[in-house]
Amino acid sequence: MTLTMWGAVLGAVAAGGVLLVVVRLLAIRRPQLALRVTPYVRDLPQVGRTPALKVASSSPTVAAAGIFGPFLRSAADGVERVLGGEASVRRRLVRAGLDKSVHEFRVEQVMWGLGGFALCAAWQLLRSVTGGVNPVAALGLCLFGFAAGVLLRDNRLSARATERERRMVLEFPALAEMLALAVAAGESPVAALDRVVRRSGGELSAELGRVLARIRTGTPVGTAFEQLAASTGVPMVARFATGIAVSIERGTPLADVLHAQAGDVREAGRRALIETAARKEVFMMAPVVFLVLPVTVLFAFFPGALGLRLVVP
Repeated sequence: MTLTMWGAVLGAVAAGGVLLVVVRLLAIRRPQLALRVTPYVRDLPQVGRTPALKVASSSPTVAAAGIFGPFLRSAADGVERVLGGEASVRRRLVRAGLDKSVHEFRVEQVMWGLGGFALCAAWQLLRSVTGGVNPVAALGLCLFGFAAGVLLRDNRLSARATERERRMVLEFPALAEMLALAVAAGESPVAALDRVVRRSGGELSAELGRVLARIRTGTPVGTAFEQLAASTGVPMVARFATGIAVSIERGTPLADVLHAQAGDVREAGRRALIETAARKEVFMMAPVVFLVLPVTVLFAFFPGALGLRLVVP
């Protein structure tokens, strides 16, 4: 790069820094009316609280939003307008067990995108030191890094929800059997649920703890389990919750229902294991065909070939 181009780059960086300082000073000098009123009404019931008025948290996302609030909120709103799918994101947040709003997740996506943008910009800066760089291509790569960071955060949310649901499936048979034994011993469904939650741990136990909390705050037992069936993404857990709700409403034997559901889950796990082994059969044959078999053929034919070479003049 020539001195003229270096001067243009440094001037652009300095102008961007000055612009950020001016924008931040203007934002500080004009605080929002809601933020000025909130300290005086913090003890009142917060109905319809917006993400900007939430209680302070130790999360890095909330801290970054507090420092660069206007910019991050605007960028998060832009990501929401481009990507959409607010209902899908909210459902995946619930499935992943994250106590966050959609707006907070969009702010995290913006931060991941800025991280990807910074990595690409640093790479292009290093390339510019060693050789020429096309500014248009560099800008395109940085924008691609931003989009990749945003989509990667969305993919990580889906992966976390899937992993959490997999753990819930593994925990389900044992918890269902414990609940069935407690009910068969004469305890009520709520007391049995309380006993199981206190003596177990894991993702499904945490979900049952939330159900127990709803019941203790006045929600009917059937309604609480119906809410669990509607919010979970695991079909067998949804059937489990629906079965308990129907059993309580109609008075059917709850212990038999729980034992039957636990047996169905174990049988489904065995079938899934057999299907996985059948799909992996071809991959299991690859070491035999490409490694073991050639070595066996080599050991079988090499002595004969060596003997023929020694005999034939």
